[in-house]
Amino acid sequence: MLPVRLFSLVLAVSALCWGFESSRAIGTPHSGSPTSSPQLIPHRISLANGKSFDLNVAEGFSIKVAAQGLKRVRFMAKSPDQRIFLTDMYNLADNKRGTVYILDGFDLATKSFAKVTPYLTGLRNPNSIAFYKDEQGVDWFYLALTDRLVRYKYIAGENTPTATPVTLATFPDYGLSYKYGGWHLTRTVAIGSNGKIYVSVGSSCNACEEKEEVRASILEMDADGKNQKRFAHGLRNAVGLRWIGNRGSDLQGGNLFATNMGSDHLGDHKPADTMYKVNAGDNFGWPYCFQSGAARLSDPKFNPGGKKLNCRNRPAAYAAFDAHSSPLGLEYFDGDNGEKLRDTFLVGLHGSTKKNLKRGYRVVQLPGSAGSDGSAAPEDFINGFLEAGKVHGRPVDILRVEPDAFLLTDDYAGVVYYVSRN
Repeated sequence: MLPVRLFSLVLAVSALCWGFESSRAIGTPHSGSPTSSPQLIPHRISLANGKSFDLNVAEGFSIKVAAQGLKRVRFMAKSPDQRIFLTDMYNLADNKRGTVYILDGFDLATKSFAKVTPYLTGLRNPNSIAFYKDEQGVDWFYLALTDRLVRYKYIAGENTPTATPVTLATFPDYGLSYKYGGWHLTRTVAIGSNGKIYVSVGSSCNACEEKEEVRASILEMDADGKNQKRFAHGLRNAVGLRWIGNRGSDLQGGNLFATNMGSDHLGDHKPADTMYKVNAGDNFGWPYCFQSGAARLSDPKFNPGGKKLNCRNRPAAYAAFDAHSSPLGLEYFDGDNGEKLRDTFLVGLHGSTKKNLKRGYRVVQLPGSAGSDGSAAPEDFINGFLEAGKVHGRPVDILRVEPDAFLLTDDYAGVVYYVSRN
């Protein structure tokens, strides 16, 4: 990763193009398995490490390698000065080798970044980041680590923070060997247009009755970390978290959406992995309930006969995916986008560790609010990350950077892709 001086014209064009404020209210649920579309066109991907493979992309779009040579790249955010920030968890272990990078100098001709700069290093499993401007006009950078949520005052143009970090919240930090199970390491942060901070914390186990309220939940707090409370619970592992909409001063101005991964003890074909519109006080039922197709069912181990919780009264999923698809990042494309993306979600399906199931390993598209009766199945937008039993990549996060273009992270290949209309 060699520093290259930025071209001012490219930066100016990028800064003008890469503004994003989603403002539509959406909310009709969808169900079904991803359907492969005949309108996917193969694009040859050739990486600097010598690997080559095809990714199949929706007709009319192209895919290019925007940054490579990274490790376990995860979630992205755009800074107030139009730079792309990116987390890298280094590997699958519980480690303190994570990094936050800045991607600078996007070249519209090559569809790649000229410069990749480490912003923070030596981090414990950095999964997610966000930016927020407070009522006094101060910009803040939020970083979600396994054990804590921190924020820095953000200074435009800085390549490393000079401000002192402030810890806003702490989380269970026993890694992968906790006495209750010690599973999920990632924390995801999202910021609402209501000025609230939301953080998802996964369960400590595959399936269990938690001993700590913070587990399998989404927390809400003020921008400075005060007034922390549990916003929603019963979500086994809600890694994808995004606020959609930016109007108003309360929840009427938008909605929180989350993707969620179901338990592993119910077989290869259930439960469905899901995406939810999340409201204050929601209990999605885990570990007592699970979704299968459109039905909310009782877990036979923890809730036989529905004696502990009536699962039929749990919130319905906005979208259901095949079991073990592992949905992660989600992005909404509003009415300002072209016809193919207008009023739709894109969701990254990370993929099952059981490659023979052929679940996930793709980016799927879902209708948003317009013209849907809730029965539409997810449709493939990008596939080819798993072909003939060989893994070429695992999609994570999606970040819209132009009306018809987005960045896509791949934490298996250590790549950031740029996908745009031809």
